[in-house]
Amino acid sequence: MKSMFQFILLAILLLACTEAEHLESGKVEIVTTTTIVADIVQNIGGDKVSVSGLMGPGIDPHVYKASEGDVAKLANAEVIIYSGLHLEGKLTDVFSNFEKLGKYPVNLGKSLNSNRLIQSQSFGGSYDPHVWFDIDLFMEQAKEVAHVLQMHAPEHKEYFQNNLNSYLKQLQALKAELDGLLSEIPKEKRKLVTAHDAFGYFGRFFDFEVIGLQGLSTTAEAGVQDVQRVSDYIVKHKIKSIFVESSVPRRTIEALQQAVFAKGHQVEIGDVLYSDALGTKGTEEETYIGMFRYNVKSIVKGLK
Repeated sequence: MKSMFQFILLAILLLACTEAEHLESGKVEIVTTTTIVADIVQNIGGDKVSVSGLMGPGIDPHVYKASEGDVAKLANAEVIIYSGLHLEGKLTDVFSNFEKLGKYPVNLGKSLNSNRLIQSQSFGGSYDPHVWFDIDLFMEQAKEVAHVLQMHAPEHKEYFQNNLNSYLKQLQALKAELDGLLSEIPKEKRKLVTAHDAFGYFGRFFDFEVIGLQGLSTTAEAGVQDVQRVSDYIVKHKIKSIFVESSVPRRTIEALQQAVFAKGHQVEIGDVLYSDALGTKGTEEETYIGMFRYNVKSIVKGLK
């Protein structure tokens, strides 16, 4: 496997040909990390940007490692945008090295007021990075994306602003729609058990108690004590459904289901939820709005 030093040497060579390619395309060349970041950039950038994501549907950003091809993409980008807050933990060194080359990746996590973030001592001594499940925080990140694009392509400033305004209206409508769907779940049943602890902001935003089998990051496997702790919780509260996630192996939640069965309680595995990545191309879940709507419908169906 090539060393990071070799990766950066490759990047230096590629940086030399970047300007000519950008002039030819006429678009702002943007590389993003997750599908969620790619979607927000595409919504605001429209046809004035060319967006290339490093991670596809179902990819777990917590454990993702950069390939030689990824470094090539990053080197050819005019703008690099990532989620931040240690979500893409394995890419931190790559971003740091690009900063040394004079290319400064945009960390969307830094655009948020830390007072609005969920603290976590177990996740890099930082904050819960799954901020997109708080729609208000996601809207703040959309504003930051618009600002970044306006800085890099000021000739399209009004275009980006109009796209931002339109997208914010869609997100406001989404909030109202999801509130309506979740009104079917009484407060005492608003208990969500998932494969890993990615839904903390969802819980705070929609008044749910959320329990994850694994912690905020998927880098550590769930242990026997985790399974016992969560299975006790399920039995105690007579929870009907638990949920696996698209970027987490199904075996973790199946082990939990078996532990619940052994304690004399029946629990179903509900629809697969999208946590760290969007759905495949051509499905409703390939967009942030579609993903969120699908998740909430699945949760309502499972808990009812």
